[in-house]
Amino acid sequence: MQAEPIPSGVLIIDKGQEMTSHDVVAIARRSLNMKKIGHCGTLDPMATGVIILVLGKATKLSEMLMSEDKVYQGTLTFGATTSSQDKQGEILEEKEVPAFTEAQIDDAFNEYVGNFEQIPPMVSAIKKDGVPLYKLARKGKEVKRDPRPVKVSDYKITRIELPEVDFSVECSKGFYVRTYAHDIGQDLGCGAHLSALRRTHSGHFDLSNAITIDELKTWPREQILSRMLSIEDISKIKGL
Repeated sequence: MQAEPIPSGVLIIDKGQEMTSHDVVAIARRSLNMKKIGHCGTLDPMATGVIILVLGKATKLSEMLMSEDKVYQGTLTFGATTSSQDKQGEILEEKEVPAFTEAQIDDAFNEYVGNFEQIPPMVSAIKKDGVPLYKLARKGKEVKRDPRPVKVSDYKITRIELPEVDFSVECSKGFYVRTYAHDIGQDLGCGAHLSALRRTHSGHFDLSNAITIDELKTWPREQILSRMLSIEDISKIKGL
């Protein structure tokens, strides 16, 4: 009896909060009863939104799909810096938040447009001598991180209710939105951290065709695979 062919393609998942990208892969492997599944670009447990899963032969496309620009919606909260640069870290310093004008906040955001360098946070998956930085951070260690080139193509401030500011940002691979929030807070003198984050786009893929985690857990295998984009579909989308 001929073995059933292994599905190959891309699934767009809308990740929930308090789970890792690896958790999403594990759920997909159980639901689809297949091992050859990877993901394109991690999302912090705090963050929600687009995760691209690559199935079967599509795992070879991971690097190409990860290299594309992303769009995020986020909230930064002025007045407190944290050890992780987001709300899940320990508060390191608190300061009073001045009555910033919209123009002052926009000017601070506008400093981070185009090409510039970011120093990655200690709580990141970048490796130092083979060890991920977040593992060193858990042990209370801090090491020198080299600045990395990043790019912001566009941003928009959508709500200002101090100490909170909602924004969207279109950025390159390797961009840390929590570092973006932290740096803007430093520039304005009162500190800030990222308090919410949602990835709405990753390259050509967005939430319009995404499967929720509940759907991934409960749908029959055939129904999940019906939402898979084939390698041929991806080639058409990307104009290959």
